[in-house]
Parts: sequence; structure tokens; C-alpha cells
Amino acid sequence: MSTLAPLRLLREPWNASEGNQSNATVGASSGWCQGLDIPNELFLVLGLVSLVENLLVVAAILKNRNLHSPTYYFICCLAVSDMLVSTSNLAEMLFMLLLEHGVLVMRPSIVRHMDSVIDMLICSSVVSSLSFLGVIAVDRYITIFYALRYHSIMTLQRAVVTMASIWLASTVSSTVLITYYHSNTILLCLIGFFLFMLVLMLVLYIHMFALARHHLHSISSQQKPPTAHRGGSLKGAVTLTILLGVFFICWGPFFFHLILIVTCPTNPFCTCFFSYFNLFLILIICNSVIDPLIYAFRSQELRRTLREVVTCSW
Repeated sequence: MSTLAPLRLLREPWNASEGNQSNATVGASSGWCQGLDIPNELFLVLGLVSLVENLLVVAAILKNRNLHSPTYYFICCLAVSDMLVSTSNLAEMLFMLLLEHGVLVMRPSIVRHMDSVIDMLICSSVVSSLSFLGVIAVDRYITIFYALRYHSIMTLQRAVVTMASIWLASTVSSTVLITYYHSNTILLCLIGFFLFMLVLMLVLYIHMFALARHHLHSISSQQKPPTAHRGGSLKGAVTLTILLGVFFICWGPFFFHLILIVTCPTNPFCTCFFSYFNLFLILIICNSVIDPLIYAFRSQELRRTLREVVTCSW
């Protein structure tokens, strides 16, 4: 019976001959190379939890006028990106369960077409999540270093143009990736984009924390209390750093998987790593579950609004 396969186009290397792939798989078919048998129900439960959480974040930002700012609009878009992961995962798992239990009967060609569409949604969420994390970091950087000019630099019009550009670019890039998935150049571009965004965010955060440390030393020497603006900016930088760390832990194995597909598709160790692909997908979904918890825990205003949304206090 034909079933959907999560990220079918990125699960296994395509740049190795069939014979070499078969030999590598046979050589790595014992012990820990068997991978993990993760039930579809776990994907379904995590997808539902992530979907509900991120819907609450979006609803809270839309409800509270105090959160109608470029920073929270970017956070809202990041939540939508996480919802893309959840929605595509839920759709895929539901069809897999229906197909496995014989409730739904579909032609293999339709199943493959649906798989490609879901792969495109997941790839689009990868690009958009990275992009919005980078934009949020830049926004926080401007808040700290150009506080007096922030509202003239990050206007609502520029924020809307930025968000629209990111969604358009992520859609186009994911379509290109799924269409030309046999090309290593496409994968290298995706890996390069991931590394570029990580370096960009690390540089910005290091600079922000260097300024915060210098500011705290100045306060200590002058025995003055910290200003609300600097304290809020530092808290925001800490929040975004946590988001970055969680994103790296959850998405890092997946991108390492892509690197191994390009560099050593037939190596026994790499083949063993490929067998844990479902675990990498679980980590990706966990990222979309954890992000809303970080928003609610670190932002008092958002936490209060989330409580109102949950209790239907509109």
C-alpha cells in the first residue's frame, strides 16, 4: 500500500547509485543503525499541540492593540511558520493513518502529488522561520542601538513589505527546491542560507550582549538603577537568544542530515544517520511546540493576553 513519507525528497540521498546505496544500507543494518520506530500517533499529537499553541499566540497578538507593533508582527509571522509545520504534519499523518487502515483509497500518483505539496509546505516553513528569526534579531538590534530613530527606521510600511517579501521568497524557494531536488546546488543553497542566518544572529546577539554588559558595568560604577528601556531590551535579547538556541537544537540535526546527503551519501556512518530521519522530524515539530511557551513565559503582556484568550475574555 502506498503511503506518504515525511519529506520524501530529503529523506535519502539521490546522488548515489542504487547499488552503492544498497550496499551501504546492508552494511549499516544492525545495531543502532536501525533507527527509531516512532508511531504516527506521536506526530499527530505533537502537531495538534503545536497548532493550538501557535493559534493562541496569533490570536493574542491580534487581540491586544499594545502588541500591534513590527516586533510582534514578526513574532506572529514566526508563529504562522510554526503553524505551517503543524498543519502539514497533521495533514500528512491523517492521510497516512487513513491509508494504513484502509479507510481512504487513493491512486499512487495522487499520493505522490500530495507528498510533494506537503514537502513544499515544510520547506517553505523552514525558510520563513529562519528569515523571521533573522528579522526579529535585526529588529531587536535596531531597538537597542538606534532607540531614538527606531520608529522612523522600522515603520509599519517597511515591516509589511519585509513580511510580504519573506513569504514570497520562501514560497518561491520551496517550489524550486521540490522541483529541482536532484541538484546538489539547491541543497547547498539551503544549507548556506541556514549557516548565514545563524552567523548573522550570533553576531548581532554578541554585539547586543557586549553593549548590555558595558551598560551594567557603567550602572554599577555610578550606582544608578537600570533604565526600563535598557532592561526591556536586554530581556528581549535574552528571549530571542533562547529562541535561537532552541531553533538550532531542533533544526540542527535536520540540516546536518542534508550536509551528509551531499558529502557522504554512501558512507556507512552517514547511512546510519539517515535512518534517524523521523527523530529529526520530531525535533522540528518540538521547536514549534516550544516557541509559544517561550513567548508566554518571557513576555508579561503577551502572557496576560494569552490568559484572556484562553478564558474567552474578549
